[in-house]
Amino acid sequence: MKITQTHLLVPGLLIAMAIMSGFAAGSEAPRPNVIFILADDMGIGDVKCLGGKTSKIETPTMDRLAKEGMVFRDAHSTSSVCTPTRYSVLTGRYNWRSPLKDGVLNGFSPPLIEETRPTVARFMKDQGYTTACIGKWHLGMNLPLTDGNEPADDVGKANRGKPRAPSGTNVDWHGTITGGPNAVGFDTFYGISASLDMPPYIWIHNDAFVGECTVEKAFHRRGPAQADFEAVDVLGTIASKSVEFILANKDKPMFMYIPLASPHTPIVPSKAWQGKSGLGSYGDFVMETDHAIGEIVNAVDDAGIANNTLIVVTADNGCSPAAQGGMAGLAFRTPEPTPDNPDAHYPSSIYRGHKADLFEGGHRVPFIARWKGTVPAETTCDETVCLVDLYATCADLCEKTLTNTAASDSVSMLPCLLGKTEKPIREATVHHSINGSFAIRKDNWKLLMAADSGGWSAPRPGPKAAKDLPPVQLYDLTNDPGETKNVQAEHPAVVAKLTSLLTRIIKEGRSTPGEKQANDGPAHWKQLNWME
Repeated sequence: MKITQTHLLVPGLLIAMAIMSGFAAGSEAPRPNVIFILADDMGIGDVKCLGGKTSKIETPTMDRLAKEGMVFRDAHSTSSVCTPTRYSVLTGRYNWRSPLKDGVLNGFSPPLIEETRPTVARFMKDQGYTTACIGKWHLGMNLPLTDGNEPADDVGKANRGKPRAPSGTNVDWHGTITGGPNAVGFDTFYGISASLDMPPYIWIHNDAFVGECTVEKAFHRRGPAQADFEAVDVLGTIASKSVEFILANKDKPMFMYIPLASPHTPIVPSKAWQGKSGLGSYGDFVMETDHAIGEIVNAVDDAGIANNTLIVVTADNGCSPAAQGGMAGLAFRTPEPTPDNPDAHYPSSIYRGHKADLFEGGHRVPFIARWKGTVPAETTCDETVCLVDLYATCADLCEKTLTNTAASDSVSMLPCLLGKTEKPIREATVHHSINGSFAIRKDNWKLLMAADSGGWSAPRPGPKAAKDLPPVQLYDLTNDPGETKNVQAEHPAVVAKLTSLLTRIIKEGRSTPGEKQANDGPAHWKQLNWME
């Protein structure tokens, strides 16, 4: 295993060995709680201990977690945007196998996860865990309606071409919601239907709205809102509801999925945090996000369950360029290597691009794991891991073998967490951009099946941008982590090998050993030409 140990705690390793021995012997070792905190649009360089000199924002909670646990330096989301990543986290399946082939859902969209689909929440519930989702859902749900039309579709494409009423006017605010978090395995849900800049602006508790939408508000997008709902209160509410759940269930095995709504737009630090960073509202909001994470971690410590709780802090994709509106000194890497601006903050660190892109800045995310006494403290891991791996990791923690149809792209990270890997845990990792373009990573090689970014950075998708560029991009990330030199012409054999591997992974319906599975929806891949 590629692991660096700046201060390896021998007792921690002994405990880890005992746990693994107990698993093998079928002992009654206590099952660890799992708390998975997913920040929204937070770049790897937004975390001080990961960004180093290029990071200007202070993040003391995440820095402390890094000292108390393990930092993964090569961790990735499956997609460079919100909804698809969330699908992968919960299903253990690549997002592009779902019916959603590009873009994201909105606050009125129907469910993306069908109720028969195995999920990590349902799996953990079946193992006796109390399960909770607190925060931003963004995977669709069936809102109760007053007529036979579809709810308004203000952002995504899920309902395009169907009859619809003006935004939210046909939603029954007193009706029962179906197809949401409770339907896929969560005992408790408290949160919002989609991103904080997508209506409806109202809290949801389990299968019911908390109140009703009687006014309109615009947190970037205008739509129906509950009169007392304010975007600035959402982060604090998610943190307090999470703390409340931890303290109420500290004597039970818990599985918590906490998808934060920050530092995604709207960038709304609370009054207590305004000006804290000295860098603008985005810096303030990241600091407040770090503080909220700290409240959750402190609740675990105060409850006396830190030695039996695996906490993971990560993000759904890279930083959004919208953050530049809240921080004048924020900068992203371009293809041309340029000297660091000592006054700039680089949310993607040394990596090219940002949210929405196939480039590393789109999907390489912060990933910190703490499990006191088990995960060795003050260590870093360089294994390539992916957020889709949560499901298989939980199965490994519970000593369970996954069924053939479950988590078809998920690989257990437990050997990495225990410092016990001798070879890469993943054969390859597939990335996906907002417009549905693919990339595949294996060892040091990364192949982009597009001439452009697949997202929002230059060169943007389109005939003009890609006209004079090679149809694919190949980068050696060991020697060129900034993806500055496309070497596809020099390595045709590597291009052919990775293209073949990606084609197989798509067509087989899985990337792990097992029976072939079906992908959902029409196979309108962006790369039909290379799959033929």
